[in-house]
Amino acid sequence: MPTIKNVPSRFPNEICEIEVQRDISKCISCGTCAKLCPFGVHERKTGYNRVSKPLSYRCIGTSCEDKSFYCVNHCPRGALSLGVSSEYRTIGDYRWTRDLIIGTWEQAETGIPLKGQRYEIGNSGGGFDRISFNFPSPLSALSSDDTDISTEIDLNKREGKKISIKVPFYGGGMSFGSISLSVMLAKAKAARAWGTFTCTGEGGYPEALKEYDDNVITQVATGLFGVMEDTIQRVKIVEFKYAQGAKPGLGGHLLGDKVTVEVARMREAVEGSSLFSPFPFHSVYSVEDHKKHLDWIKELNPDAIVSVKVSTPTDVDMVAVGSYYAGANIIHLDGSYGGTGAAPDIAKKNIAMPIEYAIPKVHEFLKREGIRDTMTIIASGGIRTAHDALKAIALGADGVVIGTVELVALGCVRCGNCESGRGCPRGIASTDPELSKAIDLEWGAQRLINLYAAWRSEIVDVLKRFGMKSIKELVGRYDCLCYLDDGA
Repeated sequence: MPTIKNVPSRFPNEICEIEVQRDISKCISCGTCAKLCPFGVHERKTGYNRVSKPLSYRCIGTSCEDKSFYCVNHCPRGALSLGVSSEYRTIGDYRWTRDLIIGTWEQAETGIPLKGQRYEIGNSGGGFDRISFNFPSPLSALSSDDTDISTEIDLNKREGKKISIKVPFYGGGMSFGSISLSVMLAKAKAARAWGTFTCTGEGGYPEALKEYDDNVITQVATGLFGVMEDTIQRVKIVEFKYAQGAKPGLGGHLLGDKVTVEVARMREAVEGSSLFSPFPFHSVYSVEDHKKHLDWIKELNPDAIVSVKVSTPTDVDMVAVGSYYAGANIIHLDGSYGGTGAAPDIAKKNIAMPIEYAIPKVHEFLKREGIRDTMTIIASGGIRTAHDALKAIALGADGVVIGTVELVALGCVRCGNCESGRGCPRGIASTDPELSKAIDLEWGAQRLINLYAAWRSEIVDVLKRFGMKSIKELVGRYDCLCYLDDGA
């Protein structure tokens, strides 16, 4: 287990649900609140006569009102009160509710999972938000030792080098250009700490990533941006991206404002020019063509395993079988619920099959073909919580890929400005030299390490409640899920 450290927000007044309000006309700056609060909400700095503005994001609200340190009750002038933050009302959407965003921030800060439905599902009215766990009654006897529970999964079930990961998830492809280099490095460092992987996306393999070779997946996408044979020869996993769930039928796109000198060099392009990947690979129109792609990788690196990333058309089960016979080790199903603010809504909401339908469709078809035990299914596209990951696995996936949740852990507020101008104002989805400095590598890596710890803890807890010793026991267990209808 990596070391978990408390990593506060970068911002002194982070968005939070609770707003601690101090009536300046009543406050006498006695410092009682600063002495009482164990969470550092109030502070009276040495040499100053006034108590500083409350750090509301550290406040745990009314849950401490029966404690001796509850500041509201112990202020001698009654100057303190609690309200709902005005910023809290401005963030969130149906899939990523404000509670999911703030809950992800808190887990990234502390490494402790949050309990309660508000931190487990969104408000979309569909997808994973309509699926719940069907826990046995009475619950299975819970072991007190988490080390008894295995969260390890195998990524290669075929002949060749065996590769497994310690947790049933790894980081999705986000290219240098779509996100800053410091974010890529933070993802890689967290992956190494947890014995899992992160993917480069389609923008090439920055030199700074080389020390993380054993935990990086390099991606070959339709634009072939930054694809180098020496990179393919170094890594353990190569991913072909034939399509992505957030924009099926469309290639990747990176607008000119984000194509800086370094991004252009990495992609062998021209600074300031918008870059578009075609759809599909124009060299692939059959399983035989597909096999030539995979044979190319195997020739360059016989030890590498190959993942094939596809979106979820209605015949995705046939696509999966074709990839198996072409030699793929992993079929990566990418659903439409994912994507950053750069993904067009018209594609996300109107094309391809929801991921919760695609997973069991592929799982069952591979079983009927007699090849399920030799093909790894990985699902992605809107995996926001550990509960989403577990639901995908119970539907038939072996594991999941995560993306947006990692950005949220680093402070993303889901503003949707990922592709425009200088990109993300918080320096996450930005290549701007100044904005990118907002993400410190050590800070970012520790936030992700903490998030993974919270997820693993929650996964172990759910497995215990089902009486399971391994995450592998949950694969395809539809009986562990129930559908929430309108009356539930």
